[in-house]
Amino acid sequence: MIRYYSTNRRLAGVDGITPFKGQVSFRDALIQGQAPDEGLFMPEPIPALSIGEVLALKGAPYAETALLVAEAFLKDELPREALREIVEDSYNFDVPLERVSGRLYIMRLDRGPTASFKDFAARMMARLMSRMRDRGKRLNVLVATSGDTGSAVGEAFKGVEGIGVTILYPRGEVSGMQKKQLDTIGGNVLALSVDGKFDDCQDLVKQAFSDPGLAHLNLTSANSINFGRILPQSVYYVYAYGRLAEPGEEIVFSVPSGNFGNALGCEYARRMGLPVRMLVMPTNENDEFPDYLRTGVYEKVSPSRACLSNAMNVGHPSNLARFFELYGGTVDRTGLVHAYPDIREIRKRIFSVSVSDEETKKTIRRVYEQHRVLLEPHGAVGWRGLELYLESCRGPVAWPCVSLETAHPAKFPDEIVGLLGITPEVPQSMRDLEKRTGEPVELPADYGRLRAFLLDTLKGTD
Repeated sequence: MIRYYSTNRRLAGVDGITPFKGQVSFRDALIQGQAPDEGLFMPEPIPALSIGEVLALKGAPYAETALLVAEAFLKDELPREALREIVEDSYNFDVPLERVSGRLYIMRLDRGPTASFKDFAARMMARLMSRMRDRGKRLNVLVATSGDTGSAVGEAFKGVEGIGVTILYPRGEVSGMQKKQLDTIGGNVLALSVDGKFDDCQDLVKQAFSDPGLAHLNLTSANSINFGRILPQSVYYVYAYGRLAEPGEEIVFSVPSGNFGNALGCEYARRMGLPVRMLVMPTNENDEFPDYLRTGVYEKVSPSRACLSNAMNVGHPSNLARFFELYGGTVDRTGLVHAYPDIREIRKRIFSVSVSDEETKKTIRRVYEQHRVLLEPHGAVGWRGLELYLESCRGPVAWPCVSLETAHPAKFPDEIVGLLGITPEVPQSMRDLEKRTGEPVELPADYGRLRAFLLDTLKGTD
């Protein structure tokens, strides 16, 4: 059975951290969200997939690839038929791979119920939690969002028996459409509008998880600090490879990166056996990671910078802890590096650049004018990162290259109209949004106020 350990397990003697040296099941990692020592859970061993298994699914529905990956991780914890039921219920929408030119593709992960790639992880995670939770105990999902995570999680868990969701978002840094989605889910989903940055929201959530006075509320995470979010996000890399690559051929993925959970899914897919030539991880102007790869010294961006690609406004990515761990290092939730990883190995596998807002705008215009392909700001960061990587190769593109489009352009209508003079077609999933009503709870970026709210509002039993 695969077991899960904490990224902080080696931090003996560090003030404020008592290393968790045990190992837990996937179920426990899923329900707990974060390790007891504020580290992140990591699987050991990482299961393997064969290229033959992957290519055998060419042409099959996306859910079949999801079943292959899920079974590799969970076959000792859930029966195959239960996993099949979960993935088929989770993935009932299209996953287009759109050829732009030559062997360059856009993978559109925006066809789910909230028009964001976050739907892929949130829907599977909600169904896993519902099946694995203890009956009689109420789970309370606490999630910080910089844009799309919260609405995807809220919609995925809406109406799920025995689970409540509380979403924290930075008041001034989500688009009008994203705010409307978050505020109007309702039911068992609460939206908290925080007067601060995304990093403030994320830090408040992490403090709550480590607060023993809230233990009776059974708090758990649906952010990508929870490995239950990472597992589903490894699936679409396997799916794209099966659709586009020849047996044994290498592939390049460009993943617009903020909190690094999506890119981490690609890193795990590679370690499962997928022949990923390069993982391109472009950021927006929050450039802490490309600066680290350039200088060898990690310094978080604080406060994080507000950019057009708002879901990536992260000054210290939570999942950097997992990347460091995979390459032999340790960094804690505050951004303090305790041991640096093997940067030479990282540079062989990962390419990262910072894409400014101005470059983002130019990319949206240019790609539309040249190819009639419509990108939104996050997808434009991904595409520009891929272009810069290919320029660094100084040779013909011999492998399939896939850039991820992580949100639907209709979620950013003002930007698209301003840049291109066109109004993006609104997907069916967003057409009823204006009819919905709801208001958030407004809070300062103060843990005492959040703690009091949680104690007053949430309950730990059904």
